[in-house]
Amino acid sequence: MIFDQIVLRYGDLTMKGRNRNQFEKKMLQQVKNALSGYEGVTYWKTYGRLYVKLNGHPWEPVAGRLKELFGLVSLSPVRSTESGLEEIRSAAMTVMNALGKPPKTFKVSVKRAWKGFPHSSHEMNHLVGAHILRAFPELSVDVRNPEVELKVDIQEEATYVFCEVIPAAGGFPFGSNGKALLLLSGGIDSPVAGWMAMRKGLEVEAVHFHSYPYTSEQAKDKVVELARRLTYFSGVSMKLHLVPFTEIQTTLAQSGQEHLIITLMRRAMLRITERIAESSGAGGIVTGESLGQVASQTLASMNVIGRATQLPLIKPLIMMDKQEIINIAYRIGTYETSILPYEDCCTLFLPKSPSTNPNLRVVERIEAGLGGLSDMIETAVRDTEVIKLYPNAPAAKSDNPSQEDAWF
Repeated sequence: MIFDQIVLRYGDLTMKGRNRNQFEKKMLQQVKNALSGYEGVTYWKTYGRLYVKLNGHPWEPVAGRLKELFGLVSLSPVRSTESGLEEIRSAAMTVMNALGKPPKTFKVSVKRAWKGFPHSSHEMNHLVGAHILRAFPELSVDVRNPEVELKVDIQEEATYVFCEVIPAAGGFPFGSNGKALLLLSGGIDSPVAGWMAMRKGLEVEAVHFHSYPYTSEQAKDKVVELARRLTYFSGVSMKLHLVPFTEIQTTLAQSGQEHLIITLMRRAMLRITERIAESSGAGGIVTGESLGQVASQTLASMNVIGRATQLPLIKPLIMMDKQEIINIAYRIGTYETSILPYEDCCTLFLPKSPSTNPNLRVVERIEAGLGGLSDMIETAVRDTEVIKLYPNAPAAKSDNPSQEDAWF
């Protein structure tokens, strides 16, 4: 086995000060959760680094899982050895021999973190590089643009030799920056927004609005699968709040304000979500809005819609093009599920000419004239079904047994 450890490098959490230790503890726990299925794997850390000792496991599947974790900026499979010149040379030879295709050019980059080591970094570059050149006479040195950069990290406890630096997800450890609720539709945008919010350290619970019988059981299953996919990146469970929205949506559709129905519907959704946030301890609402993408996402529309809540609205996609969002959806594995042809409530009763510049006073006057809207919002909050989703596991039983699946 060539590589016996993986070194993990932190992302944005390196900017933290006095509370950095708390972030590092969360990162360690996240790594342990992700690798719980790898028996015998052990962990240890130094300042700014976290090490995973493989203990016989192949490095590729372990690295494949770790690179998805939020809070890590990069990782490298390494060969560890004693911090002595001959031991380092031997490890360097082993790593070079393991390369699939022999390179034409290389360079050696030594970092001597242990200042008690008898040779300087500059000296070690030559001592290791010359040893490699004697064994591989066809190689040449290119310090500017080498095909392979052989890195040697000399620490007091051991030296780590490697060639590959694998980019990771970056951001902050999951849950290190608080909790928010994600408005999760069945479309492409909202799962990507949820992933991006989680990447910045937010613990996320999802909220989905359904309008049975206008939306189907397949539409619910689609959203459940999208939420479950997000749990893969956190490694922990997620709550999905399923809100019955039929009564409110049909009332708005019959109000005679066709051009404002999207604005009114979105404001009602925010009011309901704000109430759910109060009981779940969430401090913000994440949406998948992208500026100018649809009528409800113009600056004027978002202003009027956002006035319905006092919670901060977090919009990770706001300045992204649609293709950028699609590219991320492909990368995180949500795209194929998102395009399944099952309608959610956001696609129902769409007007031919929705307003792109609603007036707040007019909207508030219409809402005031809709008798019973506040009561319908309270009923929707009360009848919300909550299911708990786990990575690669079926949904847990509803927290609200009276709702179960009766609405299908």
